[in-house]
Amino acid sequence: MMKKVSERFVRMYGPILDALREVGGEAPAREIAREVADRVLGGTDERIRELKSGGNAAENEVAWARNNLREGGLIDGSTRGVWRLTAEGWKTHLDIQSALKLGKHSEIIKKRSPEVKLIDENIEAPTEDNLPIGPSLIETIRALPPKGFERLCQRILRESGFTEVTVTGRAGDGGIDGRGILQINDLVTFRVLFQCKRYEGSVGPGAIRDFQGAMLGRTDKGIFLTTGTFTAEAQREAARDGVPPLELVDKDRLISLMENKGIGVKPRMVFDVDDEFFEPFRQET
Repeated sequence: MMKKVSERFVRMYGPILDALREVGGEAPAREIAREVADRVLGGTDERIRELKSGGNAAENEVAWARNNLREGGLIDGSTRGVWRLTAEGWKTHLDIQSALKLGKHSEIIKKRSPEVKLIDENIEAPTEDNLPIGPSLIETIRALPPKGFERLCQRILRESGFTEVTVTGRAGDGGIDGRGILQINDLVTFRVLFQCKRYEGSVGPGAIRDFQGAMLGRTDKGIFLTTGTFTAEAQREAARDGVPPLELVDKDRLISLMENKGIGVKPRMVFDVDDEFFEPFRQET
């Protein structure tokens, strides 16, 4: 007996379509997944606990919902890592009531065979999305030696448009691991200092204040890259008035940068069988 589509996933249908419409019809998968998770669960105890723990269960729920929308022809799944509305998706608006009705009656899923496949909420998100690459990629990065992670951050910054990126990593330098230059245009150039931390947990405000102190009078901007997350207090400290501007790059943003720049990951093309194409060949005459 097949399990009904869970309301936990169905509640994501409408917000996914709405979020994609708002950004012009397409966007990177991770960007939309986080936006929808925050939109549906933002401020709830469930989402707060998840963000503090560095988990991505809500993003996986969004991935499952997107998979159903793709099967239903509302989202184009031809490009890995990009979610794009189809013509039908553009004009489809779903509130929770209509989404639940679609989920219960399975009308949103294309019936290419007599049986309609429904999701099982106890298994992981669809592997063809780019979301599941996150855990394995971040584990690989965390296993690097400290100097290796610093060199990886150097590569990411270079690929992101920085020049003269060097790794210093001198002891007693307030956690400054490197420096670089970002030229905005012919007239504006920023000097940047960066810090790299392989964390599994969350970076607190103390580490942010230490880095800010080391930056004073030496740079125009700082970048803090980590394989963990940042606490709410750390984020507030980084945005506080009167201190050098500081950009925070957590594990999700780090993964997104590496995927977008093709650093340490290989693209994979996924094909679906076009069942309608084969219909004429099934005829005996």
